[in-house]
Amino acid sequence: MSAFDIAVVGAGPAGIAAACRAAENGARVVVIDDNPAPGGQIWRGEKSEPWIERFKRSGAVLERDTAVDERVRQRGAKLILATGARELFLPFPGWTLPGVTGVGGLQALIKSGLAVKGMRVVIAGSGPLLLAAASLARSKGAVVRLVAEQAPGGRVTGFAGALWRHPGKALQGAELILTLIGVRYDAGCFVEEACGEGQVEHVRVRRGERAWEEKCDLLAVGFGLVPNTELAALLGCDLDSGFVRTGDWQQTSVPGVYAAGELTGIGGVEKSLVEGEIAGLAAAGREADAERLFSRRASWKRFAARLQSAFALEPVLKKLAREDTCVCRCEDVPLSELKGRASWREAKLQTRCGMGSCQGRICGAATREILGWGADSVRPPAFPTKVRNLIESKSS
Repeated sequence: MSAFDIAVVGAGPAGIAAACRAAENGARVVVIDDNPAPGGQIWRGEKSEPWIERFKRSGAVLERDTAVDERVRQRGAKLILATGARELFLPFPGWTLPGVTGVGGLQALIKSGLAVKGMRVVIAGSGPLLLAAASLARSKGAVVRLVAEQAPGGRVTGFAGALWRHPGKALQGAELILTLIGVRYDAGCFVEEACGEGQVEHVRVRRGERAWEEKCDLLAVGFGLVPNTELAALLGCDLDSGFVRTGDWQQTSVPGVYAAGELTGIGGVEKSLVEGEIAGLAAAGREADAERLFSRRASWKRFAARLQSAFALEPVLKKLAREDTCVCRCEDVPLSELKGRASWREAKLQTRCGMGSCQGRICGAATREILGWGADSVRPPAFPTKVRNLIESKSS
């Protein structure tokens, strides 16, 4: 018999919301996360976040610094997956230079103590996360030279104009903009090359027919998010367009397994929270309470659809990589060795693309965007682990 009624994988917004609602309704809940503290990538280090405080009072048990595989089903009679998402990177010349990070990666580094005071920073890619990262960097003393948004200005303006439907989001946007007065924000603009000797020193930026150089000490680039569906796939959950398919109660195709948050569709914190609440309540047998949240979920799903439409990637971004541009960073595989391959399997067999320590999480998404094929299978372990851990798990 399982020690817990419900096991939640992931202590980000969706996982915390699910755990709170389930535990508050009498379920025995364990939350498993591979980070040292709850909050995930969104609330990393934010100890005053109300949902984290609520989680601490809920009675749910947190297992930190813990990785899982498909055997996690043994931990609870029911399972809620809230494994979140990771950044999407598209290769371009110089993207592997030291000093080049993801947009979310820069946020995580700063929150973890990276000193950026006085450093010149360029932030590029797509989506509202660019503004959040720029605001954080500036608040810590960085000199933000440019925020380059690849989406055309008309789409960005249209998205901003529709935020009246979500006053909270409109207020958040206004607050971010106020913190960035004086920072240059260019829509329809992207970094086409990072340059430097052993470290990024400047970037080549393009907007339409005009190209110029911006000096910088740090470049943060991110083109949206990719859901972490590996564990769901190992458990046999059906996927739809790369996301976990769920029903009204956030249930997956596998009985007793629910999913919530970014792995069901990229949509932000609010969508993750309400989906987590619905999953937690449903798993605890409180479907009537969960149903009262359906309209709020529908509203945030509409917001997510507008978000994806407004910041859809422009085709030019998929053509930035040159023949010698590294695509698989773990195995140093350039684009020239991948062109002409018919599938992910052929690429792995012939070039070792996707066989490094990231297990294809970076290059798998990139090749899908730029070559039309990408990672199409998942093998355990779902996440990199030490051989010692496998031996200990087998012996126990």
